[in-house]
This record gives sequence, C-alpha cells and structure tokens, in this order.
Amino acid sequence: MTTRKPTKKYYFSVEGETEQWYLEWLKNTINGTQESACKVSFDCKVQKNPVKRVKSMSIIGKTEIWHISDYESSEDTHTRQFTETMDNMKKATRLGKQITYKFGYSNLTFDLWIVLHKMDCFVSLSYRHQYLSHLNRAYAENFENMPQYKKENNFKRCLDQLNLSNVNDAIRRAKEIMRQRKTNKDPCTAYRGFKYYKTNPSLAIWEIIEKILKDCQLLNA
Repeated sequence: MTTRKPTKKYYFSVEGETEQWYLEWLKNTINGTQESACKVSFDCKVQKNPVKRVKSMSIIGKTEIWHISDYESSEDTHTRQFTETMDNMKKATRLGKQITYKFGYSNLTFDLWIVLHKMDCFVSLSYRHQYLSHLNRAYAENFENMPQYKKENNFKRCLDQLNLSNVNDAIRRAKEIMRQRKTNKDPCTAYRGFKYYKTNPSLAIWEIIEKILKDCQLLNA
C-alpha cells in the first residue's frame, strides 16, 4: 500500500501574474515529482498591499507569508512604492493574526529570477527592459518587448522548458549574487525589520524557494 504524502502549505502575496504563474508551475512540478517527500499547497494571491492580503485571510495560529515584490529602480516613484510595501508588511504583522511577513524581493525585477534558472546574470542593469535580451538568450526566444514576454502563453512556454534541476541552479546562482554583494561590501539597507540591497542584481526570493525544496527533500546540496 502506497503511503500518502503529507502536504505542506505556504502563503504568498505577489504583485503580478507572472509570479503567480511561476508559483503554480513550481507547485505542480513538485507534486508531480515522485521523489518529493511531501506535497505542497500554495495560497497565493495577486495583491500589492500586504495589509489587504492579511485582512482577507481567515487563519488560526502562527502563519508565515512571503511577499514577492520588485525594487524596479532607484527613481523616487519606485523607491517610495518599495518602502510603502515594507510599511504595509509591518502593519500586516500588527493585525492580531500572528502573521510573520517575509520579503522575497528582486532587484531589479522578478525577471532576474527567471533568467537565473537558465544562465548567470551577474551584471548590473540600468533599466527593467534590459532583462529582455537575457530572457531571449536564456529561453531561445525572440520577444520584441517585455509585454510580449509576459503574455500568459509566452511566459508559460518558457516555464515548460524548466525542471527542478533548473530551480536548484537558480538558487545556486542567486546565492552567488548575494555573496558578491557581501564580498563587494555593498551597503545593505535595513528598514522596518527587512533588509535589502539597493545595488543590483540582488534578490531574496530564492530563500523561500530553497526552503520549499528543502522541506520536500528536493534541494541539491
């Protein structure tokens, strides 16, 4: 008789559809992997405001939520949005629901994380759209612009090229990026209990992905 695998649940709030599609792909891939020690369930909502996300939840007991967000640029508008996101994560932890918010940021954008599944991307970029050439090279595509890449069928075609080995590669590359930030002694900013680098590339989304793979015994040492 086959032993039924336990299910581990993870909570997310994300700021765009590509992040949601990626997490859905990751969940399905893990649950379709026989070697996984457990099944996974993702409660993931597209919601830029963590306070609204928590207010809409009915949960009992301690719960960890990861907010997936982009730094985007050092322009005033984007930095203000970024700090407001952290303000709202802090407010969300004070709503009396035993919530702990974790920050899975990407600098400049989530597209960096997608590129890292296929190849190194350690260069500092000035604009978000500059990821397009890296994406096209990594996935052997010829997208003319970022909106075209982010169309559901196009983005999911890229996901179809991936497997859990690629996810492990992305974690390894992301950790190398963060090692470089420390080696270069780039200043690490602390705000509202969250830490991030204004220098790009930098990212923290790999931390929750690494935890999920480790929980499932799918993390390559």
